[in-house]
Amino acid sequence: MGSSKQSSDTIVQDPPQRNPEIRSEPAVIKEMDITSSLENLQTDEQRRVLDTVAQVRKCGLESILSLPQLVVCGDQSAGKSSVLEALTEIPFPRNDNLCTRFATEIVLRRAHTNLLTIKIIPDPKRAAVEQTPFKAFRQSITNFDELPRIMDAAMDLMDIGAGASGPKSKAFARDVLSIEIEGPSRPQLTLVDIPGLIQTDTKGITKADVELVGEITDQYIKQPRTICLAVVSAASDPANQSILTKVRKVDPDGDRTLGIITKPDRLPSGSGSEAAYIELAKNNDIFFKLGWHVLKNRTFEERDSNLMERNMAEATYFRTSNFKVLPEHCVGVDKLRNRLSVLLFEHVKQELPKLRSDLEEALLDAKTQLQVMGSNRTTAADCKAYLVQLSLDFYEVCKAAVDGHYEGGYFISDADPAFSLTSSATIRRIRAVVQYMNTEFSDNMRANGHKYQIDMSDGTNVDSLFRPLLDTVLNGFGWLPRSVSPAKMDRKKAFAWVHLVLVRTRGRELVGNFNPLLVGELFWEQSAHWKRLAVEYLDQVADVCRRFLEILLHDKCPKDVISRLHTSIFLEALKARYQDAMEELERLIEDTKSYPINYNHYYTDTIQQRREERRKATEATKPKMEGAAAAEGSSSEVQPTQAPTSTDADQAIENYSRRIDPNMENVSCEEALDCLLAIYEVSQKTFVANVTTQVVERHIIRGLEKIFSPVAVNGLTDPEVEAIASEPASAKRQRQFLEDRIAKLKDGQSIFRSVMGSAAM
Repeated sequence: MGSSKQSSDTIVQDPPQRNPEIRSEPAVIKEMDITSSLENLQTDEQRRVLDTVAQVRKCGLESILSLPQLVVCGDQSAGKSSVLEALTEIPFPRNDNLCTRFATEIVLRRAHTNLLTIKIIPDPKRAAVEQTPFKAFRQSITNFDELPRIMDAAMDLMDIGAGASGPKSKAFARDVLSIEIEGPSRPQLTLVDIPGLIQTDTKGITKADVELVGEITDQYIKQPRTICLAVVSAASDPANQSILTKVRKVDPDGDRTLGIITKPDRLPSGSGSEAAYIELAKNNDIFFKLGWHVLKNRTFEERDSNLMERNMAEATYFRTSNFKVLPEHCVGVDKLRNRLSVLLFEHVKQELPKLRSDLEEALLDAKTQLQVMGSNRTTAADCKAYLVQLSLDFYEVCKAAVDGHYEGGYFISDADPAFSLTSSATIRRIRAVVQYMNTEFSDNMRANGHKYQIDMSDGTNVDSLFRPLLDTVLNGFGWLPRSVSPAKMDRKKAFAWVHLVLVRTRGRELVGNFNPLLVGELFWEQSAHWKRLAVEYLDQVADVCRRFLEILLHDKCPKDVISRLHTSIFLEALKARYQDAMEELERLIEDTKSYPINYNHYYTDTIQQRREERRKATEATKPKMEGAAAAEGSSSEVQPTQAPTSTDADQAIENYSRRIDPNMENVSCEEALDCLLAIYEVSQKTFVANVTTQVVERHIIRGLEKIFSPVAVNGLTDPEVEAIASEPASAKRQRQFLEDRIAKLKDGQSIFRSVMGSAAM
């Protein structure tokens, strides 16, 4: 590129001042050559690597992926635009007061012909209607002298002006001016110039403007694949330039920041400030792994000099000033180009594998979202076809989850090792959850179902050791209530309770016997907790199933269909299933209020076992009784040679038993207690089995997949189908957005596939 002043002022189409949406085709650049220094910026290998990113960027993926780029950032009037101009040899309009009011993206690309196109990338936060004229703005020039005019037109469209006295309402904009320059000798390079940071609000610059500029800077420099060219003016103390604080915050180790010092000629020769900046340039003060570089911009007096004259003046300065102590590769724009060339090449080469991985993930995510949306749904036939396919997918996954067949990506893609109800991965495996809940209910009934704890075992069994460990692992399953524990009774209190009931149920039975209704009354009181535990357990299972269906709908349906499906089909179905389950449970509870009926031999076996245990306990006291009888005989008048007989021992035991239990009603109480404990244990097992099978399995779990099946969809009328599945305008826009994103990502995918065989990759 020669001088920024060219002889030709020709432009293909005058840029409109208030109607920039008029488009013009890219113009052929006739007199905008580049210097040899810029032409030789990159080797063939570097061009191949950088060309990959350039082609990916051309697909429009910069809004989807974080692409490698160079961002020129700094404080207001630090010389950023001058640095950009020197690097790209594009003469940007300069203003000593305030130059950059929006981000400017410079994209240099290699192409067969010289083309220069200027367009505006609108702020994504703008309304769709507002974005239309921005997207239509496209201008082409053949002479850089027209660049200020084009930028003025862009500012006019962005509604920003020169200051408070101007007619415009804003000083800065989030929109991006994109300048694309193509040519056979152009390097593959992308640089972004962003507005300079402002320390405080002044006339024409509000506090909101100051904050906006800071947000724009943060938005660019925080991207992990951005190399920050932090421009620092030697005319000010480094400590007062906020860009250094910002880049060190987002890049604390200095891995992707290159410091650039401008205006070194403003420093008094031999001064302390000059020495301080020389130390800074040597990377001895503020350390960046990429180091520092020093440039000399054109002064105000040199503003009319061309780029060649600018470069000669810079070279002279670094040969004669105190900055000559710096290594040659750290000063001058030519060395900076070479430095950035290697830096960008290595950076992009390192990032390409991860960039490709991110692209593949973004493509998979977009395809998944589009798949969830299904096909276009405009007519009743479209809606029914969509619902049939959706119900088939739902039916297959739901049935697999209910049956416990956890195959396919739906069950293994997001597995939760903790198996906690707080995660969707756990709920997806609904059969495993219900199985555990059944076990918890059974354990809870065994531990807390009875009103009185009468006969607790002193032994430690395997279950008592295993359950605390299991409860710790399954820490998300503490939903079954254990707030009401059985009241503990010793033998004396238990007999008193049974005796009280025996008295009020006494009929014509003889003393020592008890009314058969006694066992029934004891059982009803002992099982008083069953209904509460069963109802709460049923509520928990129903809630888990509801959450399972909601997760499945969320995974398989678009948002607009989820709510309509849930309201029109799932809500009523779940409500009906719960009511049927509650009615079934009420019948089981009603059965427990009748006199216990049992044909299980376990009942009689338990009673016989308890009686045998008491007999053995009595037998164990026989030697003691014999010893006591022998001691009594030795002190009597009986001859020493006469030994006590077994009859004497039996008589002593009988006499002892009569002495410790003279009340025959205690015998009845003990017998009744044996019957109660035996029938309670048998009935509890039956009740748990009936609740888990006849209530939960029959009415809540079984057939869950039939709520939304192809058969159910086939029974819907056309108006019902349209009410559920018709696609709103927002969904159509989302579909178009996803289809556009997928197309861009596929283009990027193709680019990577075509270049991955290159040695440079």
